[in-house]
Amino acid sequence: MARGDVLLSCTNRREEKGTRPAIAVQTDTIISPMLMVVPITSSLAALRFPFAVKIEPSTANGLNLVSIAMVFQLRAIDPKRIVRKIGELEPEYLSQIDAEIWQMLKPPDREKSEDEK
Repeated sequence: MARGDVLLSCTNRREEKGTRPAIAVQTDTIISPMLMVVPITSSLAALRFPFAVKIEPSTANGLNLVSIAMVFQLRAIDPKRIVRKIGELEPEYLSQIDAEIWQMLKPPDREKSEDEK
């Protein structure tokens, strides 16, 4: 699995049953027992949440419907849950997801202390 792969993963007991698409967002240089993914939904209502990216379906990404990458649900999953790769996300969408991850996780700006002024 490589960064930007669009994957189908089987859910665990706490999630809705079935297989769900997700995007691998972990850098390819990290060797880890877990895989960082951004889940995907076809429910356009997810756009109401911050940190969501709309993705148009294409042959390259393997999606059949307009979908929403739910960056706000970034998670680590066991790679054993991956059923198969269905496509590769286009670079422009991966860049948008990267920007949303950064905005979501970046530390807040801190005010300079009196000593730093």
